[in-house]
Amino acid sequence: MRALVTAGATLAVREVPEPTTTETEALVGVHAASTNRGEVRLVTLRPDDWHGGQDVAGVIARAAADGSGPPVGTRVVAWVDQAGWAEYVPAPTDRIVPLPDNVATVDAATLPVAGVTALRALRRGGLLRP
Repeated sequence: MRALVTAGATLAVREVPEPTTTETEALVGVHAASTNRGEVRLVTLRPDDWHGGQDVAGVIARAAADGSGPPVGTRVVAWVDQAGWAEYVPAPTDRIVPLPDNVATVDAATLPVAGVTALRALRRGGLLRP
């Protein structure tokens, strides 16, 4: 499997082992991933062959063993801890959301971290307009 990994203070595409999943994780075939400010900074700090990526969108390639989460073939967006800049990534089923038909995969990949950040800001600071 190919992944975008650190190589010095930059990134490179390299072959990496396919990830394994736990009972409560599904394997997502990544069709789109986004990059966040913190991840850009981590590229310069992490050792070679680290692969980041928290925001991904794609299709369930293997459903969770415990039956939680969407079935194989479902288009989804997911928020993972790291390793989303790859062809496949394990995702906890409580962080996976099926995508409606009218949401593009590439658009959905920008939502998890940015969306959670916006939600937390609203909860903390309230609405800007009454």
